[in-house]
Amino acid sequence: MITKKKLEHRHRTKKHIRLHLAGSAERPRLTVFRSLKHVYAQLVDDDQGKTLIGVSDLTEELAEQAKAAKGQVAVGKLVGQLVARRAKEKNIAQVVFDRNGFRYHGVIKAVADGAREGGLKF
Repeated sequence: MITKKKLEHRHRTKKHIRLHLAGSAERPRLTVFRSLKHVYAQLVDDDQGKTLIGVSDLTEELAEQAKAAKGQVAVGKLVGQLVARRAKEKNIAQVVFDRNGFRYHGVIKAVADGAREGGLKF
């Protein structure tokens, strides 16, 4: 369970990061969220305030693979690869990575590595 102090610290870090990051139509923001059970990733155009692509381990394409994968890090990599595949379909090659206040470690790093393997450039 996440303590109130840890959650407040993540939100403070998230606000600080978001002051310097912004996505556009040409270079959207790849934001990652992880809960205790699931991993979510979105490509966001901050200029228009729209989500271009949304993927999680609950997405139909990934649901079976995610169940078969061993550990959340492996699931994170699958989510990153799917985001990259869908981004290529929409002719998006470059993104800005937003770790959403989480440390660049474990699942968050796995999503980034999966997206890079899929062809996205940060």
